[in-house]
Amino acid sequence: MIKKIGQQGIALALSAMALSVPLIVRAVEFRTFLGETGLESQFGSGDLMPMIGTAISIILGVLGVILVLIVIYAGFWWMTAQGDEKKVEKAKKMIYNAIIGLVIIFAAYAITNFVLDQLESI
Repeated sequence: MIKKIGQQGIALALSAMALSVPLIVRAVEFRTFLGETGLESQFGSGDLMPMIGTAISIILGVLGVILVLIVIYAGFWWMTAQGDEKKVEKAKKMIYNAIIGLVIIFAAYAITNFVLDQLESI
């Protein structure tokens, strides 16, 4: 079981690296990307607070996507359990933990926005 999880982890890491290659290759055009997405005004302003806020928002957004993918994976695990109680319990635990993670991320996002808004008003 541990060997299978290790193989899945390696496959996931290789997939992530393969998907990030186009971003690395196109890193030269990062400014163009920022301009097209509207982030250039926050990164190009030289002000530290908007840059920090944007970076934190991006990180929390990526974490939220990862947790949603974990919920989907756990739901797939549950649907393919075929009545095996151990697999069902594992899937329930994964879903429960992912939902707790999502709640923590939403709270972190709200706290971060509140703190940065308060610091900008000083």
